[in-house]
Amino acid sequence: MQPHIDPALNKTVLDLFAGCGGLSLGFEANGFKTIGYEMDECAVATYNRNLLGKCIQETLTVDSVYPKADIIIGGPPCQPFSVGGKQLGLQDARDGFPIFLAAVKQLEPEVVLFENVRGILYKNKWYLHEVVDTLEEFGYHMQYDLLNAVDYEVPQNRERVIVIGAKKKISLPKKAKRRITAGQALGELALQHDASSKFLTASMDQYVAKYEKASKCVTPRDLHLDRPARTLTCRNLAGSTGDMHRIRLQDGRRRRLTVREAARLQSFPEWFEFAGNETEQFNQIGNAVAPYFSFHLARHIKNYLFGKIDDQSSLKEVKQLRLFANEKIYPSRNVQNIQR
Repeated sequence: MQPHIDPALNKTVLDLFAGCGGLSLGFEANGFKTIGYEMDECAVATYNRNLLGKCIQETLTVDSVYPKADIIIGGPPCQPFSVGGKQLGLQDARDGFPIFLAAVKQLEPEVVLFENVRGILYKNKWYLHEVVDTLEEFGYHMQYDLLNAVDYEVPQNRERVIVIGAKKKISLPKKAKRRITAGQALGELALQHDASSKFLTASMDQYVAKYEKASKCVTPRDLHLDRPARTLTCRNLAGSTGDMHRIRLQDGRRRRLTVREAARLQSFPEWFEFAGNETEQFNQIGNAVAPYFSFHLARHIKNYLFGKIDDQSSLKEVKQLRLFANEKIYPSRNVQNIQR
């Protein structure tokens, strides 16, 4: 997934709350120019290390001034709407939607797109409607739905609410024609370990067993290589929790995921390098929009701008998207053996 600029497109994307650039990467891989805004220093460093566009470190407000852009995208801070949070909505100081709306009003872009956690569809669905109504008052035709990144070639079940709007009617992208498993994404990495590998201790194994029993978990929450992964979060990547992501090796030992493995499960390409220490890198990955998911969203918008119908043709024809082209993929019989 290589960033490039399509001169025939000549469109600039403004990415608010950009994180490490997962959303922008999908757009740059479709030929869009990008400008990012993010407050986290390490995430900004990662964005600027890997993407063509520039990310500016800034804490945004409703009074922030932006350069001209044709499209505004972003992931407004989602803590107010997390199922596990207090769901305070407008009363939560972490709410980023007024900032997003102010940017749209200021720049009047052709297309707007934002993503958020599925919790916004529950107690705070009234607020989602308020945001959508405001964008419609600005003159946009709006669509939104709960989409799963696994349906867009990301080797992970990751549900997100996607909201898209444009000056003319626009739809949401159709599902891709294939699914990617965790084993296909990780390749040979899944069974490798070295001196730096972090294994679960006996006490951690006991804690995990108690956690799974208490949560009435029928299937162990180890990474299953014959299916997509569970949702990656900052908590289950960087923290020693009962639902942490881990791989069970053939000798029965469990080890925690590496940064590169987590990046693959989020569909980041191999050349993408993360700034900061291990915990900061895990946090960037856990907070990111999966780049392959973003690629499908961006391609859909590009087709809209060119007046084309998105036929969701196979990505096998797009050589730059062959994320795992040089990796050996486990035959299904080997994956089954691993699970035993």
